[in-house]
Amino acid sequence: MTNDISRVGSGLQALSEKSGAEKTEGEQSLSSAFVKIFEETAQNIQKADQAVLQANSGGKADLHEVMIAMEKADISLRLLVQVRNKAVDAYKEIMRMQV
Repeated sequence: MTNDISRVGSGLQALSEKSGAEKTEGEQSLSSAFVKIFEETAQNIQKADQAVLQANSGGKADLHEVMIAMEKADISLRLLVQVRNKAVDAYKEIMRMQV
């Protein structure tokens, strides 16, 4: 799942860099905000995975640090899903508009 999020984030970043000259300032900031959310979510999930692996393998990981990393990853993923839902809703609303 982390790889999927990383691929989507890097795909968005490549898309925003490729057509950056054609976009307005607002569009660039929106695409960079999406890329930032994807990257932060992927990083939080990776940190949580590493913390869980350390705790399970007997490494020096405190339980509260593992739980904090897992909650950060959970909250980041929930935020990402909500942003996606709002973007899809906005797209659907625009598609329903009559010209």
